[in-house]
Amino acid sequence: MIDTTTALELVLLHGSMSTKVLEVDLKDGLDYVLAKDVISEIDMPPFRQSAMDGYALHIGDDATYTMVGEVKAGDNNNPTLQKGEAVRIFTGAPVPVTANTVVMQEKVTVDGSRITIEESLKENTNIRPQGEQIKVGGVAINKGTTIKGVHIGFLASLGVTKITVCEKPSIAIVVTGNELISPGGTLSYGEIYESNGAMLTAVLKELGYKNTFVVTIKDDYDKTKKVLKETLGKHDVVIVTGGVSVGDYDFVGKAFNVIGVQEIFYKVKQKPGKPLFFGKKEGTSIFGLPGNPAAALSCFYIYVYPLLKKYEGAEHMNLLTISLPLLSNYTVKGTQAQFLKARIEGAGVTILGGQSSAMVRAFGDANALVCLPRNSAEIKKGQNVKTILLPTK
Repeated sequence: MIDTTTALELVLLHGSMSTKVLEVDLKDGLDYVLAKDVISEIDMPPFRQSAMDGYALHIGDDATYTMVGEVKAGDNNNPTLQKGEAVRIFTGAPVPVTANTVVMQEKVTVDGSRITIEESLKENTNIRPQGEQIKVGGVAINKGTTIKGVHIGFLASLGVTKITVCEKPSIAIVVTGNELISPGGTLSYGEIYESNGAMLTAVLKELGYKNTFVVTIKDDYDKTKKVLKETLGKHDVVIVTGGVSVGDYDFVGKAFNVIGVQEIFYKVKQKPGKPLFFGKKEGTSIFGLPGNPAAALSCFYIYVYPLLKKYEGAEHMNLLTISLPLLSNYTVKGTQAQFLKARIEGAGVTILGGQSSAMVRAFGDANALVCLPRNSAEIKKGQNVKTILLPTK
């Protein structure tokens, strides 16, 4: 067995990376990773812009100014102001070239066409400079960035309509087990409803991966070998749940060997998810995850998700990890490194109940995993622990 750090390093070292890029409409770019920098073709803002409703002035010698016009957002007039003159102006409107400050309306007394300023003046106050956010030729968003809604808004403000992104991986989920039946059927004694396929598909969809395919197979060697061989040739990443241990009816490992999957590692010193497999064949990366749902999901977040981000060319692949104080004492069961379902609350983190590898319910309340090193014993309240933030939209 290898340790968790080595396992993740091997996944990222040997996992495939996409070389395919495509151009998509900006509105369809959500959750894609940029394949090249986006360069701004305009200044933003493209003109000096008023930061508030008020009065644009050409600063004079006293506090009284003569009103000579009005400029609102969208106007393209550019009145010339002489010293001691002002125009009424509104937020977002272009500031006349000859104005050198904007005074908020609350600091002005109006008397017909004359206004009196009730504060001392400084040049360029309440004026957003042209190109304050970005100038022509500047990098708006860097290659490797995962596009979120705010990025789409920013790029739209620059007039961008299309972006070049990395192709997302095609992902197959192969679920194994004689005991599994589809939800909606009638359970016989010894059977359980299959949930890993639905869970992983939904989690992948939440994270922006929609090109997924699920197949369920019984614990049959020939069928397992046939399905895996066909699947590996069609997808970039294959996730198998169950059947990776060494029991009499665990045929996945045997099938991998026969169809030519290169084993990178098998078994990790961790709980849950010790019987984790990672391998590759040609351009396909293959994971063998435990069949227990909570163990499968933990392994997905720790190992599969970073590889998916690498495949897309993301700048940041690993989940964000921080150190937080534990909000209550926790007694560790076992000597392996542990990934425990947890919830960040305020400035601390709580380890949740229901830590069994078969219990996925606690993941509904979790927003993090607490990672405890091997041979941990009792963790005291207030002690800092390694906390891995689960990805959210």
